[in-house]
Amino acid sequence: MVSPFTPFSPTSAPAAARALLPASTSRPLSLAVSGRIPFTKGFRRGRFTVCNVAASEQEVKASAAAKESQRPVYPFAAIVGQDEMKLCLLLNVIDPKIGGVMIMGDRGTGKSTTVRSLVDLLPDIRVVIGDPFNSDPDDPEVMGPEVRQRVLQGDNLPVTRAKITMVDLPLGATEDRVCGTIDIEKALTEGVKAFEPGLLAKANRGILYVDEVNLLDDHLVDVLLDSAASGWNTVEREGISISHPARFILIGSGNPEEGELRPQLLDRFGMHAQVGTVRDAELRVKIVEERARFDRDPKAFRESYQEEQEKLQQQISSARSNLGAVQMDHDLRVKISKVCAELNVDGLRGDIVTNRAAKAVASLKGRDSVTVEDIATVIPNCLRHRLRKDPLESIDSGLLVIEKFYEIFS
Repeated sequence: MVSPFTPFSPTSAPAAARALLPASTSRPLSLAVSGRIPFTKGFRRGRFTVCNVAASEQEVKASAAAKESQRPVYPFAAIVGQDEMKLCLLLNVIDPKIGGVMIMGDRGTGKSTTVRSLVDLLPDIRVVIGDPFNSDPDDPEVMGPEVRQRVLQGDNLPVTRAKITMVDLPLGATEDRVCGTIDIEKALTEGVKAFEPGLLAKANRGILYVDEVNLLDDHLVDVLLDSAASGWNTVEREGISISHPARFILIGSGNPEEGELRPQLLDRFGMHAQVGTVRDAELRVKIVEERARFDRDPKAFRESYQEEQEKLQQQISSARSNLGAVQMDHDLRVKISKVCAELNVDGLRGDIVTNRAAKAVASLKGRDSVTVEDIATVIPNCLRHRLRKDPLESIDSGLLVIEKFYEIFS
């Protein structure tokens, strides 16, 4: 389905709709503002179009029914141990502005299994039906270009509720597939320049998961850095110029033995979770038995954890609703910033993420105020990957953060 854009003049928009426009239109943020494209040899002069790869409401229902026949996902509630990793993931679902989580640990410790099991717990969000960018009908900052145009024209948008999406970014993905590119089929058959959205468009308002992120090619790392920093993906391809929202929770996992992550990308992760191999023999036996039971009969195994899964879903939904009411004393904020300053943490991301994560923990526990215990729970995960590495320092960065925390908070 293709919908052409109509040329639009900002001065002709109503006052209420004009608020949706960017402060400066010298470099348009969307095709809706950019209007017509110059003539290029081999293409008919005309307007940009966006290939609508999103499903209609009927297709969404059919897709939901088809999920029963797809590969079953291991239940999040059935994950044994790895509490640090599970907490970091839950906090990012409660408050996506924390900025994602980097999970590093030994191979075979359930990193990918745990991340993918999060899908069942993701809450519903309001989306515009048929929009490839998962646009929010109420927030202009996460609207795709076509939806922004329709809002400016005063159209009534068809809205539905859908699960937050989780998009896997394979290591072998091309830059065109990630960012989006020109639709060659439409270019050849109809002679129009149509934009085909990529994985970043699909991940808007959702989760982008990169397994073995430390092995990701540098050119894809640059793309992720740009989108994670601005919340927008800008594509300049074969005469196409488009910007669309790309606000996602970035989750990465990897084995530190296989290579280090670039510091610029590591800093973009709000939290850092370390995963170790379980050493307790009884716990290892339990993990093996649970996995064997899942492999024998996935459906029955999932049903046995259905009640616990529903409780987790309700807990997450309640925490998201109450997050805005959680308060933190000014004294606690000052002490958090003092810890960051004395650890020589670059920038203010550490302060911001620690504040947000502490509030999310309090909300998850059903409280409306942050305690020192909440801060102690999350501050190692928020700061350990932001410390400058000293090759002569033998102490683990997480322990260094904890020591400084107790020194200041005691």
